[in-house]
Amino acid sequence: MIKDFTNGIVKVNPIFVLALGLCPTLAISTSIDNAIGMGAAVIFVLLFSNLMISLIRNVISKEVRIPCFIVIIATFVTIVSLSLQAYLPSLYESLGIYVPLIVVNCIILGRAEAFASKNPVSRSVLDALGIGLGFTLSLIIISIIRELLGTGGISVFGYGFTLPFSPATFFIMPAGAFLVMGVLLGLLKRVGVIR
Repeated sequence: MIKDFTNGIVKVNPIFVLALGLCPTLAISTSIDNAIGMGAAVIFVLLFSNLMISLIRNVISKEVRIPCFIVIIATFVTIVSLSLQAYLPSLYESLGIYVPLIVVNCIILGRAEAFASKNPVSRSVLDALGIGLGFTLSLIIISIIRELLGTGGISVFGYGFTLPFSPATFFIMPAGAFLVMGVLLGLLKRVGVIR
């Protein structure tokens, strides 16, 4: 069962292996704060939607399973969205449209269909935690590189440092995200972390 957790971090990493969730990855990985916020939101939605879907998997008929999954996912996305708006308004503003778009994120819907709808609760929860953590770690790694090279420093919730070099703003633009992801993907494949 521990394999269900560890697979999501490396073997079926949503960003570097499955290439899912790339839209928010490219858009919000300009800062570590955004990466942590989006990662936490995805983990929450993935965890509770997998839990609910696994609990009711034998009750949902095959004809309406996808609409049911979307309603369940949308419920948890609404909870996250309203919570961010109430308690962390600056993060909510920074993440923008990408919080509501978690509803149709391929990672969430894919894990609901491929795993939670076919496995018991314990395995579904471990899968959700592994995939969510894999997504979050990938986002943080990409964000560290982009923020460091694009702004000349790193800041995490107001604490950070700057380096004495001229930043290349290219890295905080979408093309910079593609370059960073491509280089990281190549390195991970080269050293054998992923296949």
